[in-house]
Amino acid sequence: MADTVNEMNDGRRVVARFVDGRVLKGTTHDFSPNKTKFHLAPGGDQGAKPVEIQVDSLKAVFFVKSWEGDPRRVDDNSLDKAAGQGRRAVVTFADDEIIAGFTVGYDKVKPGFFMIPADPKSNNTRVFVINRAVKKLEWVTAASPAFAR
Repeated sequence: MADTVNEMNDGRRVVARFVDGRVLKGTTHDFSPNKTKFHLAPGGDQGAKPVEIQVDSLKAVFFVKSWEGDPRRVDDNSLDKAAGQGRRAVVTFADDEIIAGFTVGYDKVKPGFFMIPADPKSNNTRVFVINRAVKKLEWVTAASPAFAR
């Protein structure tokens, strides 16, 4: 098994969440926001045959600190005291999951965009949100009330 400390900190540990509810955890070496597909080594086993993932079948790609996370923890989606670069946004997915954070690369004609979670204690370091899986995107100004759910 790979060195989990280095693997955890190198930004390749991902959770691919599909629009049909499936979840696949592993590592990737070739994810790019401009490509239609990437490969994922399930469970981080670099000896395993990589699975080809079609981006348009996904809800989002979560770049995570840990595959386990803390299932009891709920991210703080309030943006009133959150610090980050880019525009403040709240995304509601088609399945009603909500994430809040910051983005600098939103473009509605591209397949997706990266968000940095508002909650610095989130297990997610960044999220590549697939535009077609978004039900609603809200831009939050500094003067807006805190958004928490």
